[in-house]
Amino acid sequence: MARLAMDGCAQMCKCFLILFNILFALVGLGLVALGMWLRFGAETRGFFDIDLSTTQFNIGVMVLVVTGVLMLLVAIIGDCGACNNSKSALGVFSGLLTVLIIIEIAAGVMAFMWSDRVSGELVNFYATIYAQYLKTRSPAQAVTLELFNNAFDCCGVGGPIEMFVRDTCPKGSFLQQLSYSSCPSMIKDVFNSNAQLVLGGFLGTAGIMTLALVCSCVLRRHVSVSHASPPAYVLLTSPPSVAKMI
Repeated sequence: MARLAMDGCAQMCKCFLILFNILFALVGLGLVALGMWLRFGAETRGFFDIDLSTTQFNIGVMVLVVTGVLMLLVAIIGDCGACNNSKSALGVFSGLLTVLIIIEIAAGVMAFMWSDRVSGELVNFYATIYAQYLKTRSPAQAVTLELFNNAFDCCGVGGPIEMFVRDTCPKGSFLQQLSYSSCPSMIKDVFNSNAQLVLGGFLGTAGIMTLALVCSCVLRRHVSVSHASPPAYVLLTSPPSVAKMI
């Protein structure tokens, strides 16, 4: 393919698309790695020993992996289109990116509106682990409890007076242990206080993706115009009439 002459705007869009797709691919790879870790990691294996909510957890892990693979695919197509000035690849990239933007905005709105429901489901999930660990004392479930307790900086369902699963609570001095809250209340507080922040994160990501979509459309239009324009030829020989006059 012949090298296309680009103006400054097209050059900036091309550089932005390449950088965006590299970062997009890294995020997608991270989501795939996170999904694989949640499914096969020793720290999270206790999730699959729980009788309740296992289906929801499996679906969540599957969504992470599928989303990561889709982001990798979109990033590869976008980089191929930007680097090779491929109109068809840029068109496919624009279509897929539009779908992802719609999903991103919808996910942010749903996460904001259903923050109470999500926190309630997570509290029920934690209570299930807690109750089963009291019966079985399973090491896998102990690791799962410890993961929750450290992530939310809490201690069981009793907080400072927790006695049954204190061995899974965050380590610290005696005074620090007295300051820990119960995990059910802490989970609800974290979700309620960060609902607007989560919405802003989703919308901010959608805004960056929209900018990439605009750059893709600009570059695609430039490629179309460059291919449609006839090549410029230089007249190297004189016309026959001029030659005869000479």
